[in-house]
Amino acid sequence: MKVSSNQIFNFNAGPAMLPSTVMQTAQEEFLNYKNSGMSVMEMSHRGGHFQEILDKALVNIRKLLQIPESYEVIFCSGGATAQFSSIPLNLLDEDDSAAYSLTGVWSVKAYQEAKKFYPRVVSIFDGKESNFSEIPNLRDSDIPSDAKYIYITSNNTIYGTRYSQFPNLKTPLIADMTSDILSRELDVGKFGVIFAGAQKNIGPSGLNICIIRKDLLQNRKSPTPVILDWQVTAKAGSLYNTPPTYSIYMAGLVFEWLLDLGGLSAIEKINEKKASILYETLDETDFYQTFVPKANRSMMNVVFHLKDTKLDSKFVEESESYGLVGLKGYRDVGGMRASIYNAMPLEGVESLINFLKDFEKKWG
Repeated sequence: MKVSSNQIFNFNAGPAMLPSTVMQTAQEEFLNYKNSGMSVMEMSHRGGHFQEILDKALVNIRKLLQIPESYEVIFCSGGATAQFSSIPLNLLDEDDSAAYSLTGVWSVKAYQEAKKFYPRVVSIFDGKESNFSEIPNLRDSDIPSDAKYIYITSNNTIYGTRYSQFPNLKTPLIADMTSDILSRELDVGKFGVIFAGAQKNIGPSGLNICIIRKDLLQNRKSPTPVILDWQVTAKAGSLYNTPPTYSIYMAGLVFEWLLDLGGLSAIEKINEKKASILYETLDETDFYQTFVPKANRSMMNVVFHLKDTKLDSKFVEESESYGLVGLKGYRDVGGMRASIYNAMPLEGVESLINFLKDFEKKWG
């Protein structure tokens, strides 16, 4: 039985669903923001209205993550992939080295990009042989003594893995947190740089946010393209060029929504419950299979397979009729993937669980 669009739960990995209250506020303000007579979509990034939006967003992300004053926060254009180049270009000189932990497709891509410019960049872990189901327990002894930084991806959307605990390292830790930023409490002080694309837990695509320890902004000597230069963006207050203004506005609404919920400690409890009940359902039957070790399981992206892969197409088709969209797994992995980011309500996960049980009764 088909369902109406207002009953849909969106499990896509990104761009992903946004909180319904955020969408309603954006709808109400779309044509006339704060009686300005303009939409945020069309107002100048140099005007007072947008400056207020930007300033408030910066204040609130600092509040959510408890970012120390020793860190700069900048809003950048483009997705997180732009930072694959920005990171080495901002932090390395010609003969420098850095270390990369390869736990999935996106860390591999970041490593390959860094190698284009700096041949001495090295891999210190490669999870390819385990189909990227492993997450290393990194120690200082694993890091080459001349490495300027160690790079990790905190959560892997494709394989459904994450760093449950972050390493304490002497070498600056750089983390791509695109798919789990703002989903749990975090000690920013453990990191040299945190960056994230917006399209999963922050807002619409086109925006990425960088949180950079200020002393690292002063280390670069090599020339860097101006649009990738963190120092230029920081000095210009994220307004060197026209930023993704509407994405920043939407991100600001999401930050307010999280603060109203009670901050990261509150959303982490909700996320833990959603992931827990979904994994429990998958674990109690052999009709569905999960291959990620429990210690490495993502709270954001639950990857699973049907024991009988011939049922995959029926599962996708029937789940959509049930009002559950975006469950088909990544093309290189197959199976299914339920992305349950911050905006996915508990009701959506419960609906998925009911479908999982109904589908097994029908086809098991």
